[in-house]
Amino acid sequence: MLKVKDELPVYDICTFRDSDHAHNEIVAECFADYLKKHPNLHRAHGHTFYHLVLFTKGSGFHTIDFERFKVEVGQIYFMVPGQVHGWQFEGEMDGFVVNFSEELFHSFLRDERYLGRFNFWRGITGENILTLTATELKEAGEMLSALVTETSAVKPFSKDKVRLLLLSLFILVARSENYPTEANESVKPNLQLLYKFRDLVNEKFKSLKLPKDYAEQLHVSANHLNAVCTELLGKSAGEVIRERILLEAKRKLVNLDESISTIAYSLGFSDNSYFTKFFKKYTGMTPEEFKKSVNDY
Repeated sequence: MLKVKDELPVYDICTFRDSDHAHNEIVAECFADYLKKHPNLHRAHGHTFYHLVLFTKGSGFHTIDFERFKVEVGQIYFMVPGQVHGWQFEGEMDGFVVNFSEELFHSFLRDERYLGRFNFWRGITGENILTLTATELKEAGEMLSALVTETSAVKPFSKDKVRLLLLSLFILVARSENYPTEANESVKPNLQLLYKFRDLVNEKFKSLKLPKDYAEQLHVSANHLNAVCTELLGKSAGEVIRERILLEAKRKLVNLDESISTIAYSLGFSDNSYFTKFFKKYTGMTPEEFKKSVNDY
């Protein structure tokens, strides 16, 4: 099903499933075939499911949550539900694409937040893109090729095999030579605090706007939280919160056919004019101007 709200379409996984598709919770295909079936996907759109693409051929650009990235052979990217992206490809493209629902792993993994252990599934743009080495690309290609075959029919233990292939791919990427190295022992506690802070921001940014509110829930001082963010991200805790609010505002503005005042209220702003001033201060555009600009995105 395709839901169109304002300018930007939002797809659920049924959109990409053939009527005779063997599995309800996952679609895995060669990327060239996928693009032929869905030629309009180059325009900005959102998903209600998890999505990954591995490029094995082609060039151009793709945009995730309003940030632009150059396509490279061996590059793999990951998107969580709610993110927005589009493509501008050059020449013939190929690789693999996998779409899967949130429910795929629910009955399989005891920890429902297991995917969050992989940084690339945290929905943070820039941390969800990686270029594999030649050896890793070959191994990933073999896993994804097996996944395409496995999802083409239902066999005994087929669903478990699909899950295991996906988890093997995630572990391969997490162990990649190009993946950010593990922090040394002195940095690890701060890194764990940062992860918890960003997870908490993602959960409560609509109601909590100040670093001190998060610091209190994390049982640290606001100064310590700010120092950790500055050390590991090069930005303050306040900036992390503000960027998450702005990202959600942009997603809502291009996804929802709602008034600016309704969006402002949903983001925790009691005053529409304050939301407009806040948005323009940090983006250079009013919400209305940004909404109109989405056609050029």
